[in-house]
Amino acid sequence: MKTAVIVFPGSNCDRDLAVALEAVTGRAPEMVWHGEASLPDGIGFIGVPGGFSYGDYLRSGAMAARSPVMRAVVAAAGRGVPVFGVCNGFQILTEAGLLPGALMRNAGIRFVCRTVKLTVANAQSAFTSLYDAGEELLVPVAHHDGNYFADDATLDRLEGEGRVAFRYAEPVNGSARDIAGVLNAAGNVLGMMPHPERRIEAAHGGDDGRRLFAGLLEAVGA
Repeated sequence: MKTAVIVFPGSNCDRDLAVALEAVTGRAPEMVWHGEASLPDGIGFIGVPGGFSYGDYLRSGAMAARSPVMRAVVAAAGRGVPVFGVCNGFQILTEAGLLPGALMRNAGIRFVCRTVKLTVANAQSAFTSLYDAGEELLVPVAHHDGNYFADDATLDRLEGEGRVAFRYAEPVNGSARDIAGVLNAAGNVLGMMPHPERRIEAAHGGDDGRRLFAGLLEAVGA
């Protein structure tokens, strides 16, 4: 499958995501600069990486969401192309309107950088099909603004529609209902605060994150 990773000024996790995609797909992704107005032809998956796009000025992800390439990402998502935003990428997807809610400053106003335990809340999406519902995973986090917030009506809708993909198994950053990952209504866009691309092989201390990428490949028939 031909994949792409979007690169923004200030991003520092784009290579992590690219390495993970190449390890799983056997093919290096296209690295697409934020100023491009279009995506390469034939892209079957788009990764929006973590880091500190535009230095996190204004709100985290707010400026990146207005980059020219994001119009192409939004259009591709509308056509059903899978889009995965991790950490700052999750923030960008909410700012671009691809996912509901917002990411706020962590409870305690501290940067959180450690491996955390997640619970798989939905094992039926393209991203989570190789996990079991209720399975516990170990995945690293590294964020200062990872506190997922939405109003109660939105949270109820997300839970009722099975759009909560992952939860923290323990309090991490104050996220509403311990939500760590959210899907769009069509199920082809996932925003996730922890970094599964940093746990895809034994050298990382485990491979719990690898199945997210492998499951997506399987789901799209690559």
